[in-house]
Amino acid sequence: MATQPPTYYNFNSRNTNIEEKIDMQKTLDDWLPITSSRNAKWWYSAFHNVTAMVGAGVLSLPYAMSKLGWGPGVTVLILSWIITLYTLWQMVEMHEMVPGRRFDRYHELGQYAFGEKLGLYIVVPQQLVVEIGVNIVYMITGGKSLQKFHKTVCSSSCKHIKLTFFIMIFASVHFVLSHLPTFNSITLVSLAAAIMSVSYSTIAWGASIHNGVIEDVQYGYKSKSKAGTTFNFLSALGDVAFAYAGHNVVLEIQATIPSTPEKPSKAPMWKGVIVAYIVVAFCYFPVALIGYWIFGNSVEDDIFFSLHKPNWLIAMANMFVVIHVIGSYQVYAMPVFDMIETLMVKKFNFQPSTMLRFVVRNVYVAFTMFVAITIPFFDGLLAFFGGFAFAPTTYFLPCIMWLAIYKPKRFSLSWFTNWICIVLGVALMILSPIGGLRSIIIKAKTYKFYS
Repeated sequence: MATQPPTYYNFNSRNTNIEEKIDMQKTLDDWLPITSSRNAKWWYSAFHNVTAMVGAGVLSLPYAMSKLGWGPGVTVLILSWIITLYTLWQMVEMHEMVPGRRFDRYHELGQYAFGEKLGLYIVVPQQLVVEIGVNIVYMITGGKSLQKFHKTVCSSSCKHIKLTFFIMIFASVHFVLSHLPTFNSITLVSLAAAIMSVSYSTIAWGASIHNGVIEDVQYGYKSKSKAGTTFNFLSALGDVAFAYAGHNVVLEIQATIPSTPEKPSKAPMWKGVIVAYIVVAFCYFPVALIGYWIFGNSVEDDIFFSLHKPNWLIAMANMFVVIHVIGSYQVYAMPVFDMIETLMVKKFNFQPSTMLRFVVRNVYVAFTMFVAITIPFFDGLLAFFGGFAFAPTTYFLPCIMWLAIYKPKRFSLSWFTNWICIVLGVALMILSPIGGLRSIIIKAKTYKFYS
Protein backbone atom coordinates (compact mmCIF):
# COMPACT_ATOMS: atom_id res chain seq x y z
CA MET A 1 0.00 0.00 0.00
CA ALA A 2 1.51 3.34 -1.06
CA THR A 3 2.07 5.90 1.67
CA GLN A 4 0.25 9.22 1.60
CA PRO A 5 2.29 12.11 0.21
CA PRO A 6 3.35 14.86 2.61
CA THR A 7 1.53 18.17 2.72
CA TYR A 8 4.68 19.97 1.51
CA TYR A 9 6.25 19.16 -1.85
CA ASN A 10 8.86 21.58 -3.09
CA PHE A 11 12.10 19.95 -4.24
CA ASN A 12 13.41 23.31 -5.49
CA SER A 13 12.91 25.34 -2.32
CA ARG A 14 16.06 26.61 -0.62
CA ASN A 15 14.29 26.22 2.72
CA THR A 16 13.95 22.46 2.27
CA ASN A 17 16.78 20.61 4.05
CA ILE A 18 18.41 17.34 3.05
CA GLU A 19 16.34 15.20 5.42
CA GLU A 20 13.10 16.67 4.09
CA LYS A 21 14.18 16.07 0.47
CA ILE A 22 15.07 12.45 1.27
CA ASP A 23 11.67 12.01 2.91
CA MET A 24 9.91 13.60 -0.07
CA GLN A 25 11.86 11.42 -2.52
CA LYS A 26 10.96 8.25 -0.62
CA THR A 27 7.30 9.22 -0.49
CA LEU A 28 7.38 10.10 -4.18
CA ASP A 29 8.94 6.71 -5.01
CA ASP A 30 6.14 5.05 -3.07
CA TRP A 31 3.62 6.92 -5.25
CA LEU A 32 5.23 6.62 -8.71
CA PRO A 33 4.07 3.71 -10.91
CA ILE A 34 7.49 2.10 -11.43
CA THR A 35 8.81 1.97 -7.85
CA SER A 36 5.69 1.78 -5.69
CA SER A 37 5.35 -2.02 -5.89
CA ARG A 38 8.22 -4.56 -5.84
CA ASN A 39 6.52 -7.92 -5.36
CA ALA A 40 6.59 -9.27 -8.94
CA LYS A 41 7.55 -12.89 -9.74
CA TRP A 42 9.77 -14.15 -12.55
CA TRP A 43 6.79 -15.01 -14.73
CA TYR A 44 5.67 -11.37 -14.54
CA SER A 45 8.91 -10.61 -16.38
CA ALA A 46 8.10 -13.28 -18.96
CA PHE A 47 4.68 -12.06 -20.00
CA HIS A 48 5.52 -8.35 -19.63
CA ASN A 49 8.41 -8.89 -22.06
CA VAL A 50 6.27 -10.94 -24.43
CA THR A 51 3.61 -8.22 -24.33
CA ALA A 52 6.26 -5.55 -24.98
CA MET A 53 7.87 -7.31 -27.95
CA VAL A 54 5.34 -9.49 -29.74
CA GLY A 55 3.01 -6.81 -31.00
CA ALA A 56 2.33 -4.86 -34.16
CA GLY A 57 5.83 -5.65 -35.38
CA VAL A 58 5.22 -9.38 -35.87
CA LEU A 59 2.36 -8.71 -38.30
CA SER A 60 4.67 -6.69 -40.55
CA LEU A 61 7.50 -9.24 -40.69
CA PRO A 62 6.26 -11.06 -43.84
CA TYR A 63 6.02 -7.62 -45.50
CA ALA A 64 9.57 -6.86 -44.35
CA MET A 65 10.70 -10.19 -45.81
CA SER A 66 9.14 -9.24 -49.15
CA LYS A 67 11.37 -6.13 -49.24
CA LEU A 68 14.49 -7.92 -48.01
CA GLY A 69 14.31 -11.20 -49.93
CA TRP A 70 14.98 -14.72 -48.63
CA GLY A 71 18.72 -14.52 -47.93
CA PRO A 72 19.00 -11.04 -46.39
CA GLY A 73 15.63 -11.43 -44.66
CA VAL A 74 16.50 -14.63 -42.81
CA THR A 75 19.94 -13.23 -41.92
CA VAL A 76 18.49 -10.01 -40.49
CA LEU A 77 15.85 -11.89 -38.46
CA ILE A 78 18.39 -14.26 -36.88
CA LEU A 79 21.00 -11.56 -36.22
CA SER A 80 18.38 -9.30 -34.63
CA TRP A 81 17.20 -12.08 -32.33
CA ILE A 82 20.76 -12.86 -31.19
CA ILE A 83 21.95 -9.25 -30.82
CA THR A 84 18.88 -8.06 -28.92
CA LEU A 85 18.98 -11.05 -26.58
CA TYR A 86 22.61 -10.20 -25.82
CA THR A 87 21.93 -6.50 -25.19
CA LEU A 88 18.88 -7.39 -23.07
CA TRP A 89 21.14 -9.61 -20.93
CA GLN A 90 23.48 -6.65 -20.51
CA MET A 91 20.69 -4.44 -19.22
CA VAL A 92 19.48 -7.09 -16.76
CA GLU A 93 23.05 -7.41 -15.45
CA MET A 94 23.55 -3.65 -15.16
CA HIS A 95 20.32 -3.12 -13.20
CA GLU A 96 22.14 -3.81 -9.91
CA MET A 97 25.80 -3.44 -10.83
CA VAL A 98 26.33 -0.99 -7.94
CA PRO A 99 25.90 -2.70 -4.53
CA GLY A 100 22.92 -1.31 -2.66
CA ARG A 101 21.55 0.60 -5.64
CA ARG A 102 19.03 -0.25 -8.36
CA PHE A 103 18.76 1.48 -11.72
CA ASP A 104 14.98 1.33 -11.95
CA ARG A 105 14.72 3.39 -15.12
CA TYR A 106 16.61 3.42 -18.41
CA HIS A 107 17.68 7.05 -17.97
CA GLU A 108 19.09 6.34 -14.48
CA LEU A 109 21.44 3.77 -16.00
CA GLY A 110 22.33 6.28 -18.73
CA GLN A 111 23.10 8.92 -16.12
CA TYR A 112 25.43 6.54 -14.29
CA ALA A 113 27.23 5.66 -17.53
CA PHE A 114 27.48 9.13 -19.12
CA GLY A 115 26.94 11.63 -16.30
CA GLU A 116 23.88 13.23 -14.70
CA LYS A 117 23.04 15.71 -17.48
CA LEU A 118 24.51 13.97 -20.54
CA GLY A 119 22.84 10.69 -19.59
CA LEU A 120 19.45 12.40 -19.54
CA TYR A 121 20.06 14.12 -22.88
CA ILE A 122 21.13 10.86 -24.52
CA VAL A 123 18.57 8.43 -23.13
CA VAL A 124 15.34 10.29 -22.35
CA PRO A 125 14.61 11.68 -25.87
CA GLN A 126 15.25 8.29 -27.48
CA GLN A 127 13.24 6.39 -24.91
CA LEU A 128 10.33 8.80 -25.21
CA VAL A 129 10.36 8.57 -29.01
CA VAL A 130 10.22 4.78 -28.72
CA GLU A 131 7.50 4.58 -26.10
CA ILE A 132 5.32 7.35 -27.48
CA GLY A 133 5.96 6.07 -31.02
CA VAL A 134 4.85 2.58 -30.06
CA ASN A 135 1.72 3.92 -28.40
CA ILE A 136 0.85 5.90 -31.54
CA VAL A 137 1.41 2.89 -33.78
CA TYR A 138 -0.63 0.68 -31.46
CA MET A 139 -3.47 3.19 -31.62
CA ILE A 140 -3.38 2.75 -35.39
CA THR A 141 -3.04 -1.03 -35.16
CA GLY A 142 -5.93 -1.31 -32.74
CA GLY A 143 -8.14 0.87 -34.91
CA LYS A 144 -7.27 -0.99 -38.12
CA SER A 145 -7.82 -4.37 -36.47
CA LEU A 146 -11.23 -3.26 -35.19
CA GLN A 147 -12.08 -2.04 -38.68
CA LYS A 148 -10.96 -5.35 -40.18
CA PHE A 149 -13.07 -7.23 -37.61
CA HIS A 150 -16.08 -5.08 -38.50
CA LYS A 151 -15.64 -5.67 -42.24
CA THR A 152 -15.11 -9.41 -41.79
CA VAL A 153 -18.14 -9.94 -39.56
CA CYS A 154 -20.53 -7.63 -41.37
CA SER A 155 -19.27 -8.12 -44.92
CA SER A 156 -21.50 -6.04 -47.22
CA SER A 157 -24.47 -5.81 -44.84
CA CYS A 158 -23.03 -3.06 -42.60
CA LYS A 159 -22.43 0.59 -43.25
CA HIS A 160 -18.81 1.62 -43.83
CA ILE A 161 -17.20 3.31 -40.82
CA LYS A 162 -14.10 5.49 -41.07
CA LEU A 163 -10.83 4.31 -39.57
CA THR A 164 -10.80 7.50 -37.48
CA PHE A 165 -13.79 6.30 -35.46
CA PHE A 166 -12.26 2.89 -34.83
CA ILE A 167 -9.11 4.55 -33.50
CA MET A 168 -11.31 6.62 -31.18
CA ILE A 169 -13.12 3.47 -30.02
CA PHE A 170 -9.79 1.82 -29.29
CA ALA A 171 -8.55 4.92 -27.43
CA SER A 172 -11.66 4.96 -25.23
CA VAL A 173 -10.44 1.78 -23.50
CA HIS A 174 -7.22 3.52 -22.51
CA PHE A 175 -9.01 6.48 -20.98
CA VAL A 176 -10.06 3.88 -18.39
CA LEU A 177 -7.09 1.47 -18.16
CA SER A 178 -4.50 4.24 -18.00
CA HIS A 179 -5.65 5.02 -14.47
CA LEU A 180 -4.37 1.73 -13.11
CA PRO A 181 -1.72 3.19 -10.80
CA THR A 182 1.34 0.90 -11.03
CA PHE A 183 3.16 -1.55 -13.28
CA ASN A 184 2.01 -4.50 -11.18
CA SER A 185 -1.60 -3.32 -11.35
CA ILE A 186 -1.64 -4.00 -15.11
CA THR A 187 -0.41 -7.59 -14.60
CA LEU A 188 -3.66 -9.28 -15.65
CA VAL A 189 -3.99 -6.97 -18.66
CA SER A 190 -0.42 -7.83 -19.68
CA LEU A 191 -1.00 -11.56 -19.16
CA ALA A 192 -4.08 -11.49 -21.37
CA ALA A 193 -2.10 -9.56 -23.98
CA ALA A 194 0.76 -12.08 -23.92
CA ILE A 195 -1.66 -14.98 -24.44
CA MET A 196 -3.33 -13.11 -27.29
CA SER A 197 0.03 -12.41 -28.98
CA VAL A 198 0.88 -16.12 -29.11
CA SER A 199 -2.66 -16.92 -30.26
CA TYR A 200 -2.85 -14.48 -33.17
CA SER A 201 0.72 -15.23 -34.25
CA THR A 202 -0.21 -18.92 -34.45
CA ILE A 203 -3.37 -18.04 -36.37
CA ALA A 204 -1.33 -15.88 -38.77
CA TRP A 205 1.00 -18.65 -39.91
CA GLY A 206 -1.59 -21.43 -39.49
CA ALA A 207 -4.17 -19.62 -41.62
CA SER A 208 -1.47 -18.83 -44.18
CA ILE A 209 -0.69 -22.53 -44.56
CA HIS A 210 -4.42 -23.26 -44.81
CA ASN A 211 -4.68 -20.60 -47.51
CA GLY A 212 -1.93 -22.27 -49.54
CA VAL A 213 0.66 -20.69 -51.76
CA ILE A 214 -1.08 -18.13 -53.96
CA GLU A 215 -1.17 -18.58 -57.72
CA ASP A 216 1.85 -17.17 -59.57
CA VAL A 217 3.58 -16.23 -56.32
CA GLN A 218 6.59 -13.96 -56.82
CA TYR A 219 9.58 -13.69 -54.46
CA GLY A 220 11.55 -11.06 -56.35
CA TYR A 221 11.67 -7.43 -55.30
CA LYS A 222 8.38 -5.68 -56.01
CA SER A 223 9.79 -2.31 -57.03
CA LYS A 224 10.77 -1.95 -60.67
CA SER A 225 13.55 0.59 -60.00
CA LYS A 226 16.85 0.22 -58.18
CA ALA A 227 16.10 3.29 -56.07
CA GLY A 228 12.71 1.93 -55.03
CA THR A 229 14.21 -1.46 -54.19
CA THR A 230 16.92 0.20 -52.09
CA PHE A 231 14.48 2.39 -50.17
CA ASN A 232 12.19 -0.59 -49.57
CA PHE A 233 15.15 -2.61 -48.27
CA LEU A 234 16.07 0.16 -45.83
CA SER A 235 12.46 0.50 -44.74
CA ALA A 236 12.31 -3.23 -44.02
CA LEU A 237 15.30 -2.96 -41.68
CA GLY A 238 13.27 -0.51 -39.61
CA ASP A 239 10.31 -2.90 -39.61
CA VAL A 240 12.50 -5.62 -38.10
CA ALA A 241 14.05 -3.22 -35.56
CA PHE A 242 10.55 -2.20 -34.45
CA ALA A 243 9.78 -5.83 -33.63
CA TYR A 244 12.48 -5.91 -30.92
CA ALA A 245 11.51 -3.14 -28.54
CA GLY A 246 11.41 -4.69 -25.08
CA HIS A 247 14.66 -3.04 -23.97
CA ASN A 248 12.91 0.28 -23.51
CA VAL A 249 10.89 -1.05 -20.59
CA VAL A 250 13.13 -3.88 -19.30
CA LEU A 251 14.65 -1.96 -16.37
CA GLU A 252 11.22 -0.70 -15.37
CA ILE A 253 9.92 -4.29 -15.44
CA GLN A 254 12.89 -5.50 -13.39
CA ALA A 255 12.28 -2.70 -10.87
CA THR A 256 9.05 -4.44 -9.83
CA ILE A 257 10.89 -7.63 -8.79
CA PRO A 258 12.07 -7.87 -5.15
CA SER A 259 15.82 -8.04 -4.60
CA THR A 260 18.23 -8.88 -1.79
CA PRO A 261 22.02 -9.39 -1.78
CA GLU A 262 21.41 -13.14 -1.50
CA LYS A 263 18.70 -13.21 -4.18
CA PRO A 264 19.26 -10.34 -6.65
CA SER A 265 16.48 -9.49 -9.07
CA LYS A 266 18.59 -10.37 -12.12
CA ALA A 267 18.12 -14.13 -11.56
CA PRO A 268 14.29 -14.21 -11.83
CA MET A 269 14.36 -11.42 -14.42
CA TRP A 270 16.71 -13.34 -16.71
CA LYS A 271 14.63 -16.49 -16.28
CA GLY A 272 11.60 -14.56 -17.48
CA VAL A 273 13.55 -13.04 -20.38
CA ILE A 274 14.65 -16.48 -21.62
CA VAL A 275 11.06 -17.72 -21.60
CA ALA A 276 9.97 -14.54 -23.38
CA TYR A 277 12.60 -14.89 -26.10
CA ILE A 278 11.63 -18.50 -26.74
CA VAL A 279 8.07 -17.28 -27.21
CA VAL A 280 9.35 -14.46 -29.45
CA ALA A 281 11.17 -16.98 -31.68
CA PHE A 282 8.04 -19.17 -31.80
CA CYS A 283 5.98 -16.18 -32.93
CA TYR A 284 8.37 -14.26 -35.20
CA PHE A 285 10.06 -16.87 -37.36
CA PRO A 286 7.00 -18.90 -38.45
CA VAL A 287 4.96 -15.75 -39.16
CA ALA A 288 7.76 -14.09 -41.15
CA LEU A 289 8.90 -17.12 -43.16
CA ILE A 290 5.57 -18.85 -43.75
CA GLY A 291 3.78 -15.57 -44.50
CA TYR A 292 6.37 -14.65 -47.13
CA TRP A 293 6.41 -18.19 -48.55
CA ILE A 294 2.62 -18.18 -49.02
CA PHE A 295 2.07 -14.65 -50.36
CA GLY A 296 5.46 -13.62 -51.76
CA ASN A 297 5.94 -9.95 -52.51
CA SER A 298 2.18 -9.35 -52.69
CA VAL A 299 1.78 -9.68 -48.91
CA GLU A 300 0.19 -6.69 -47.16
CA ASP A 301 1.94 -4.59 -44.48
CA ASP A 302 -0.32 -6.35 -41.93
CA ILE A 303 -0.52 -10.05 -42.84
CA PHE A 304 -4.12 -10.32 -41.67
CA PHE A 305 -5.09 -7.97 -44.50
CA SER A 306 -3.79 -10.65 -46.90
CA LEU A 307 -5.91 -13.34 -45.26
CA HIS A 308 -9.63 -13.46 -46.02
CA LYS A 309 -10.80 -17.00 -45.18
CA PRO A 310 -12.09 -18.55 -43.04
CA ASN A 311 -13.94 -15.41 -41.98
CA TRP A 312 -14.58 -16.48 -38.39
CA LEU A 313 -10.88 -17.20 -37.82
CA ILE A 314 -9.71 -13.90 -39.31
CA ALA A 315 -12.29 -12.00 -37.26
CA MET A 316 -11.17 -13.76 -34.08
CA ALA A 317 -7.49 -13.12 -34.86
CA ASN A 318 -8.12 -9.41 -35.31
CA MET A 319 -9.86 -9.24 -31.94
CA PHE A 320 -6.86 -11.03 -30.42
CA VAL A 321 -4.68 -8.29 -31.91
CA VAL A 322 -6.91 -5.64 -30.37
CA ILE A 323 -6.68 -7.23 -26.90
CA HIS A 324 -2.92 -7.59 -27.23
CA VAL A 325 -2.20 -4.02 -28.27
CA ILE A 326 -4.42 -2.80 -25.41
CA GLY A 327 -2.03 -4.50 -23.00
CA SER A 328 1.06 -3.52 -24.94
CA TYR A 329 -0.01 0.13 -25.01
CA GLN A 330 -0.22 0.08 -21.21
CA VAL A 331 3.21 -1.55 -20.80
CA TYR A 332 4.84 1.18 -22.90
CA ALA A 333 2.75 3.99 -21.44
CA MET A 334 3.60 3.22 -17.81
CA PRO A 335 7.25 4.49 -18.00
CA VAL A 336 5.99 7.62 -19.79
CA PHE A 337 3.48 8.23 -17.01
CA ASP A 338 6.31 7.75 -14.51
CA MET A 339 8.47 10.37 -16.27
CA ILE A 340 5.69 12.93 -16.63
CA GLU A 341 4.44 12.53 -13.07
CA THR A 342 8.01 12.84 -11.72
CA LEU A 343 8.51 16.00 -13.79
CA MET A 344 5.26 17.56 -12.62
CA VAL A 345 6.13 16.96 -8.95
CA LYS A 346 9.87 17.67 -8.90
CA LYS A 347 10.08 20.52 -11.40
CA PHE A 348 6.69 22.18 -11.18
CA ASN A 349 5.96 21.41 -7.50
CA PHE A 350 2.58 19.76 -8.09
CA GLN A 351 1.21 17.76 -5.19
CA PRO A 352 1.11 14.00 -5.94
CA SER A 353 -2.57 13.29 -6.17
CA THR A 354 -5.28 11.38 -7.96
CA MET A 355 -6.26 14.55 -9.82
CA LEU A 356 -2.71 15.08 -11.15
CA ARG A 357 -2.57 11.48 -12.34
CA PHE A 358 -6.06 11.77 -13.87
CA VAL A 359 -5.17 14.87 -15.91
CA VAL A 360 -1.69 13.72 -17.00
CA ARG A 361 -2.81 10.33 -18.23
CA ASN A 362 -5.96 11.51 -19.99
CA VAL A 363 -4.00 14.20 -21.83
CA TYR A 364 -1.39 11.65 -22.89
CA VAL A 365 -3.95 9.17 -24.24
CA ALA A 366 -5.72 12.00 -26.10
CA PHE A 367 -2.39 13.11 -27.61
CA THR A 368 -1.48 9.64 -28.95
CA MET A 369 -5.01 9.23 -30.30
CA PHE A 370 -4.83 12.58 -32.13
CA VAL A 371 -1.47 11.78 -33.77
CA ALA A 372 -2.69 8.29 -34.75
CA ILE A 373 -5.74 9.79 -36.45
CA THR A 374 -3.60 12.39 -38.21
CA ILE A 375 -0.85 10.02 -39.48
CA PRO A 376 -2.34 6.53 -39.89
CA PHE A 377 0.46 5.16 -42.11
CA PHE A 378 1.20 1.85 -40.41
CA ASP A 379 4.23 0.39 -42.23
CA GLY A 380 5.95 3.76 -42.72
CA LEU A 381 5.71 4.52 -39.01
CA LEU A 382 7.14 1.10 -38.17
CA ALA A 383 10.20 1.66 -40.33
CA PHE A 384 10.79 5.25 -39.26
CA PHE A 385 10.48 4.69 -35.51
CA GLY A 386 12.23 1.33 -35.79
CA GLY A 387 15.39 2.87 -37.17
CA PHE A 388 15.35 6.31 -35.58
CA ALA A 389 15.01 5.28 -31.94
CA PHE A 390 14.61 1.52 -31.56
CA ALA A 391 18.03 0.76 -33.05
CA PRO A 392 19.92 2.93 -30.53
CA THR A 393 18.00 1.87 -27.40
CA THR A 394 17.81 -1.80 -28.41
CA TYR A 395 20.84 -2.64 -30.56
CA PHE A 396 23.78 -0.54 -29.42
CA LEU A 397 23.14 1.89 -26.53
CA PRO A 398 23.38 -0.98 -23.97
CA CYS A 399 26.73 -1.93 -25.55
CA ILE A 400 28.06 1.64 -25.24
CA MET A 401 27.00 1.78 -21.58
CA TRP A 402 28.63 -1.62 -20.97
CA LEU A 403 31.92 -0.38 -22.47
CA ALA A 404 31.73 2.89 -20.51
CA ILE A 405 31.04 1.18 -17.17
CA TYR A 406 32.95 -2.11 -17.28
CA LYS A 407 35.77 -0.98 -19.60
CA PRO A 408 36.74 -4.41 -21.00
CA LYS A 409 40.27 -4.85 -22.31
CA ARG A 410 40.79 -3.72 -25.89
CA PHE A 411 40.49 -6.57 -28.43
CA SER A 412 39.00 -8.90 -25.80
CA LEU A 413 35.92 -10.97 -26.70
CA SER A 414 33.62 -8.57 -24.83
CA TRP A 415 35.22 -5.57 -26.55
CA PHE A 416 34.81 -7.11 -30.01
CA THR A 417 31.24 -8.28 -29.37
CA ASN A 418 30.07 -4.89 -28.21
CA TRP A 419 31.71 -3.01 -31.06
CA ILE A 420 30.12 -5.34 -33.61
CA CYS A 421 26.71 -4.58 -32.09
CA ILE A 422 27.49 -0.85 -32.10
CA VAL A 423 28.55 -0.79 -35.77
CA LEU A 424 25.52 -2.79 -36.92
CA GLY A 425 23.17 -0.74 -34.74
CA VAL A 426 24.50 2.62 -35.96
CA ALA A 427 24.16 1.47 -39.58
CA LEU A 428 20.58 0.44 -38.85
CA MET A 429 19.82 3.77 -37.16
CA ILE A 430 21.17 5.81 -40.08
CA LEU A 431 19.78 3.81 -42.99
CA SER A 432 16.33 2.54 -42.05
CA PRO A 433 14.63 5.91 -41.25
CA ILE A 434 15.38 6.99 -44.83
CA GLY A 435 13.22 4.20 -46.21
CA GLY A 436 10.59 4.74 -43.52
CA LEU A 437 10.32 8.48 -44.21
CA ARG A 438 9.92 7.81 -47.94
CA SER A 439 7.16 5.30 -47.18
CA ILE A 440 5.35 7.84 -44.99
CA ILE A 441 5.54 10.48 -47.75
CA ILE A 442 4.19 8.07 -50.37
CA LYS A 443 1.36 6.94 -48.10
CA ALA A 444 0.52 10.55 -47.21
CA LYS A 445 0.12 11.45 -50.89
CA THR A 446 -2.24 8.58 -51.62
CA TYR A 447 -4.09 8.15 -48.31
CA LYS A 448 -7.79 9.01 -48.25
CA PHE A 449 -8.83 10.31 -44.87
CA TYR A 450 -12.39 9.11 -45.37
CA SER A 451 -11.22 5.48 -45.69
